[in-house]
Amino acid sequence: MKQRRISGIVQPSGLGPRLMRLLLFAVLGLFCLYYLIPLIVMISTSLKSLEEIRLGTLLSLPRDITFDAWAKAWDSACVGVRCDGLKPYVWNSVMMTVPAVFISTLLGALNGYALTKWRFPGADWIFALMLFGAFIPFQVILLPMARTLGYLGLAGTVPGLILVHTVYGLAFTTLFFRNFFIGVSDGIIQAAKIDGAGFFRIFFGIVLPMAIPAIVVTVIWQFTQIWNDFLFGVAFTIGDSNPVTVALNNVVNTSTGVKEYNVDMAAAIIAALPTLAVYVIAGAYFVRGLSAGAVKG
Repeated sequence: MKQRRISGIVQPSGLGPRLMRLLLFAVLGLFCLYYLIPLIVMISTSLKSLEEIRLGTLLSLPRDITFDAWAKAWDSACVGVRCDGLKPYVWNSVMMTVPAVFISTLLGALNGYALTKWRFPGADWIFALMLFGAFIPFQVILLPMARTLGYLGLAGTVPGLILVHTVYGLAFTTLFFRNFFIGVSDGIIQAAKIDGAGFFRIFFGIVLPMAIPAIVVTVIWQFTQIWNDFLFGVAFTIGDSNPVTVALNNVVNTSTGVKEYNVDMAAAIIAALPTLAVYVIAGAYFVRGLSAGAVKG
């Protein structure tokens, strides 16, 4: 076998390494195809008519592409006793997710900053107790949270759901920012204090701009968790205030005589599109942010 020298290291050259690389790519491609088959089936089924679904096979591609199922899932798919589609419930999820992500991320950043750069007696105990909240199952807090929302007059409303997700997400957001800020040099904070900068001026002017990787990780994590949540949505909202996940369940389980699988698939894709878009757009930053947190933490 021929050899070549690169930077003082003798490396073999020939077809062997290339064949191994091609074999590796082929195996990885098969795994990707295996995991993408459900999504391909969903998209294909959503573009078929009911007649074609009954006469065709599960993996067959649509002969005549139609978007009628998508239109019905968005505007006129039956939800309970009404037929108004997913449209209003998508906006419910948007109005719930955006404020909850923003508030929980900001509070988590403040907590992580205070616990690492403004040390005070009992800081480690407070962090341990907050971290404990990350391991509490959703089901455990349903009853006390329902009582709290009823006491505050927020039961069955979108603002109530914002409060629930903000409180439950604080443990995770604090953990992410605490692990990032612990690697930030204390000398920067001390120099800013000597110049007369206070807590919030240092936070917003110096520390927060440095935490972009942690912010990206936290936003993606919180957005995905909140948008995909079903348990809190079905437990703490009713009727018109339901998020899209609860409305999707109603669409799929509504029986109108003929099961419309194309509408069900279209509705499922519509509900999943925002989280898919977030990962496609910011997936690389998510991995980069996790790596930065791991190195700094």
